[in-house]
Formats: sequence, structure tokens, C-alpha cells
Amino acid sequence: MNNFDWQKSSYCAANNNCIEVRTVNGLIELRESDDGDVVVRTTAAGFAALLHHTKAGEFDHHAS
Repeated sequence: MNNFDWQKSSYCAANNNCIEVRTVNGLIELRESDDGDVVVRTTAAGFAALLHHTKAGEFDHHAS
């Protein structure tokens, strides 16, 4: 992943509601494509933990 290039999730919906991710200065940034002004920053370890818990279904109860 190149600095400053947003990468869309492979699970992006047809209506373009996507999670996007990039690296900047060693941090991982996340945003929703439809609300690009809100950016969450975390470390690589924090991002890895988020992915692990998401894949394990630990946040499924938040889905609508």
C-alpha cells in the first residue's frame, strides 16, 4: 500500500459504501467512502487486532 493511496475493501457494496484504508507515516488510517472527512488512525498492531476480531465475528451483533 502506498502512502496516501486509499484502498477500498474487497467487500465493497455495489452502492459504494466502502471501508477504505491507507498508511501514513507508519500509521493505518480507516474511513468510510461516503464520509471521507472522518478518519480513524491506529497502529499496525491495532489494525491487525481489529481484523482478527472482525473475522472472528465479534462485532456481528452491531450489524443492522
